[in-house]
Amino acid sequence: MLTAILFDLDGTIANTDPIHYQAWRKMLLDYSLDIDEKFYQTRISGKTNAEIIKDILPQLSLEAGIKFAEEKEAMFREQAQNIQPLPGFTELLAWTEAHQLKRALVTNAPKLNAYFMLEVLGLKEAFDKVVFGEDCVAGKPNPAPYQAALNKLGITAENAIALEDSPSGIRSAVSAGIRTIGIASTHNPDVLREKGAFMVIPDFTDLQLWTLLNSQMETELVNS
Repeated sequence: MLTAILFDLDGTIANTDPIHYQAWRKMLLDYSLDIDEKFYQTRISGKTNAEIIKDILPQLSLEAGIKFAEEKEAMFREQAQNIQPLPGFTELLAWTEAHQLKRALVTNAPKLNAYFMLEVLGLKEAFDKVVFGEDCVAGKPNPAPYQAALNKLGITAENAIALEDSPSGIRSAVSAGIRTIGIASTHNPDVLREKGAFMVIPDFTDLQLWTLLNSQMETELVNS
């Protein structure tokens, strides 16, 4: 029985990756690293800042790494004042309301960024629970954030569907036993399928998504 939908934030609810990419690119130029989109997708997208900095800038002290991350995220927020949700997201939110499904946000985004984005998108009250990777034993791709979301909602993995755009996010949700739909806003659909997404869609207007969700509700009506 479907009782909840779990949402990633960056790249899933809103396509923020182009803004993050430009911010990372500009910041890393100071360290003589001129990254391209492939580098961003494979080494940065979907990961926590601590993990990224340890990988790309291992020479930085803990304090310097924190300062770098804070400056990068401030740059992101400056450039993300006008972000919009992906097409169909508003309709999906209304659908979950109509069917009384629970909603959780599960994100590796720093808290300042997440709260900023929810404010800009008008979604401050949209989620029953919000789970931050930094509050868990590990962020995505570890399953801990999605396991925490299931616990907070009081449901099992079989009762949920996750929506994710990054390979690390899909690995996290799938490892927690949750059926996961890939949102191909940034990454190649084949890569998302390889990581375990059972369906891949470009955005929330895709007919596959609505056919699936409505069939879930119809099945539950028959069984009730």
